[in-house]
Amino acid sequence: MKRPILIHPDPRLKKACAPVPDLSDKLRVLADDMLETMYDAPGIGLAAPQIGVLDRLIVLDCAKADDGEAPRPLVMFNPRVVASSDERNVYEEGCLSIPDQYAEVERPKVVDVEWLDRDGNLQRETFDGLWATCVQHEIDHLDGKLFIDYLKPLKRQMITRKMVKLKRDRARA
Repeated sequence: MKRPILIHPDPRLKKACAPVPDLSDKLRVLADDMLETMYDAPGIGLAAPQIGVLDRLIVLDCAKADDGEAPRPLVMFNPRVVASSDERNVYEEGCLSIPDQYAEVERPKVVDVEWLDRDGNLQRETFDGLWATCVQHEIDHLDGKLFIDYLKPLKRQMITRKMVKLKRDRARA
């Protein structure tokens, strides 16, 4: 089931999320809903707080269908970066909670991430490039951090004002 995506500024987007103590069918359904919501948006990542759920759960899929890659949906419960490279990468990031706004953000180029999969098995993988940026962006959401928090205050305030206006316009419609 598709879920509504919260738009910044919303206080739930700034809260740190609680770890998922153990996996339930309800959480697996939530993960499926998040994947459906993310693909429909369309986006390459979605964190539970973006749909108003303050659990440490993210979904992502950075496979490029237009390059002939098969979809590779990942569901991560309690993800955490356990190692990151000194080498940095800059990507133009966007966010489903901050529609139509993009900015360059610098992050580690390569990260090792550990998480529980939907069956409760501990997974560990090394991510590079876009996948590394995406997983770090989504984990940031779990800590109440948005990509605009990496920007200079003036740019961040300008984007926030645009989002306030967008929310006002949507409420009137």
